[in-house]
Amino acid sequence: MNFIQELFSQEGTKTLRSGKKLHLGAFMRPVTIHTGAWRYPGAYPDANFNFEHIKRFAQTLERGRFDAFFMADHLAVLNMPMDALMRSSTPTSFEPMTLLPALAAVTEHLGLIATGSTTYDQPYHVARRFSSLDHISNGRAGWNVVTTSNPQASMNFGMDEQPEHGDRYARAREFFDVVTGLWDSWADDAFIRDVENGIFFDPEKMHVLDHDGEYLKVRGPLNIARPIQGYPVIVQAGASDAGRQLAAETAEAVFCSHSNLEAGQAFYKDVKSRAEAAGRNPDHLVILPACFVVVGNSVEEAKEKRALLDSLVHYDSAVASLSIVLGTDASKFDPDGHLPEIPESNASKSARDRAIALAENEGLTVRQLAQRLGGFSGAAMVGTPETIADQMEEWLTQDGSDGFNIMFPYLPEGLDDFVDRVVPVLQGRGIFRTDYEGTTLRENLGLPRPENQFFAPKK
Repeated sequence: MNFIQELFSQEGTKTLRSGKKLHLGAFMRPVTIHTGAWRYPGAYPDANFNFEHIKRFAQTLERGRFDAFFMADHLAVLNMPMDALMRSSTPTSFEPMTLLPALAAVTEHLGLIATGSTTYDQPYHVARRFSSLDHISNGRAGWNVVTTSNPQASMNFGMDEQPEHGDRYARAREFFDVVTGLWDSWADDAFIRDVENGIFFDPEKMHVLDHDGEYLKVRGPLNIARPIQGYPVIVQAGASDAGRQLAAETAEAVFCSHSNLEAGQAFYKDVKSRAEAAGRNPDHLVILPACFVVVGNSVEEAKEKRALLDSLVHYDSAVASLSIVLGTDASKFDPDGHLPEIPESNASKSARDRAIALAENEGLTVRQLAQRLGGFSGAAMVGTPETIADQMEEWLTQDGSDGFNIMFPYLPEGLDDFVDRVVPVLQGRGIFRTDYEGTTLRENLGLPRPENQFFAPKK
């Protein structure tokens, strides 16, 4: 059993099976994913780049006892035609490792998770940034390990072409080992700060990594103390076979997207089984599928809200979203015909496969598929607080998830509706916390603090 397997097979904390309750993350971009959200009546059109609004959202999430605020990051303006791009609110957005420390200062319990690319960044940078965030937030940081699927990002980093899918994941696996090795540069008690004798740290408790691998060469040590959580919580979001295996070996929380409970159950079983095969405790891997939630006084009212929201997505934006997902120019297709055969590309394979399956299963035309993807095509719970709670409870108890990564349809109303109306119902059923379990993100997720691979704990 190697170090990573030993690390994640610890039994030091309660498992999620014991009194299993929902975990809730908030998928923020840093606001919401729906293309039409900024146009919805009462929404803040500038929310994506307005700190006061985002601060208010984070504080509302904390009031609702959410586990974490997750900021999805992009390293390029979205690769879509200008007619579509000009209708999107995402071209301007805060850099996550600048935004999240600011949010740490105005919250006390909310986890703060950000994307960090293993393709276009360096391990030393990533290790240093997330360790800093963990210290600034007193143990609330999380790193979403991504390989970056947008091919235009490569051109912002001196590359004419994006590395191949397999190479991106192989580099990501090595990248993880380097980052965690850097986080373990110092023993937890290395900084003795002996004022009388003038010794700031114990040299015997500093480790020089000296990594020289296939993709990376990093000496170390990291010039910051070991993170408060040992490691920031490791998150992974790839759903391809390579992505699932990376998650099973390294992740502690998995963000995914499934259109129904059956698909969620299959993914849940697969990734947990892979984790167990890798020598890990599967209860230390929290599965959080994306869930788009629209709350109404009745199911009919909620459906009307979503219909209004989806109507605000222009077809130019919709077909551009479809093009990104398929990895080919969908504007050339007959809008009122069915999808032609789509060849594989170097884009995200799991997203492509989900879109093709959605079109086939529901007999959607190109136009209908594009409009669905232009809004949100994953699991959606559209109804009253009670019907939404019913569905969440079913996913939780039927091994479809350990909770959800909530996508709010529009802000602030969609967020307020969930926190003020859905959360109390979940709490009343005993399937969601009424207060935080601890002070760190790991404690709230029920995850163990990893031991240092280079410095054994005192017996």
